[in-house]
Amino acid sequence: MWTLTEIAKHIDGVVHGDESHRVKAVATLQSAQSDQLSFLSNAKYTKYLTATKAGVVIVSQEKLIDVPLHAIVVDDPYIAYAKAATLLNQQDRKQSGIHPSAVIDANCKIDPTAYISAQVVIGADVEIGANVVIGPACVLLDGVKIGDNTELVANVTICKGVSIGSDALLHPGAVIGADGFGIANDHGRWIKVPQVGTVQIGNNVEIGANTTIDRGAIEDTIIANGVKIDNLVQIAHNVNIGEHTVIAGCAGVAGSSTIGAHCALAGGAGVAGHLNICDGVQITGMALVTKSISVPGVYSAGFPAEPNHKWHRNVVRYRQMDKLAARVKKLEAETKN
Repeated sequence: MWTLTEIAKHIDGVVHGDESHRVKAVATLQSAQSDQLSFLSNAKYTKYLTATKAGVVIVSQEKLIDVPLHAIVVDDPYIAYAKAATLLNQQDRKQSGIHPSAVIDANCKIDPTAYISAQVVIGADVEIGANVVIGPACVLLDGVKIGDNTELVANVTICKGVSIGSDALLHPGAVIGADGFGIANDHGRWIKVPQVGTVQIGNNVEIGANTTIDRGAIEDTIIANGVKIDNLVQIAHNVNIGEHTVIAGCAGVAGSSTIGAHCALAGGAGVAGHLNICDGVQITGMALVTKSISVPGVYSAGFPAEPNHKWHRNVVRYRQMDKLAARVKKLEAETKN
């Protein structure tokens, strides 16, 4: 358990209430008890604040008056909550060593502080750094390099020649370095184009469950430092993603596109191939990017869901747009005359 003083120091906050009070876990405002921490960052949850039983609530200064018990005041409650939750949920470090069921090529360099779990398969010329955790049933093919403090949770496949930096986290089912979709049409018959590049992943990268990142066709696919990728995301061959960009679930990036630093792709967003997206771009949910973007900002496409009868009516109007445009053009010409 942690005292409020200890937590406040960790998140750069100020305690209002009993500094010696202790909490051990996090919970929502609605369900939290006296030994749990909660937070308020979204105004729509303010209605739960005055009645919460949480042992401490992380809030902004303007919401302090509504907290019934103890509070920690910060500038950004959500960021502070993330840091506090990390403090309260520290994972026990697995011991170093190699499980007897692991199959490892003799020509590997594995730091003695690393932990290799059950049913892991490791090919030739693989390098694994200090304090790395390779979870159950992971597969690392020849020539893979894993940096210090990186964890592969379980059932992760890292294909030939892939390089992963330090402090990375790969969730179950991720596949890094499989062949990209390289095919050529030879008089009606599809033939495979060899994918001879690989994947380079930087430091402090997180890759979600069942996400796939394809190896490059000739040059490498690049995922820069600090990138965070959600579950079920497809990154095609030769894509280059800049530092600290985030990509939410079910998004897809087609081959040879470049996405800048500090960008954000929301859930279900798509980026067509061979495009360039500059730094600082946000793509909203389900939007499809078909042209390069050179100006930072927020970009959207698609229509939000609405009642079916309204949708059908709007579709009819959409199909009439060409006729309407022609009528407007004709009226403009007549007006000029």
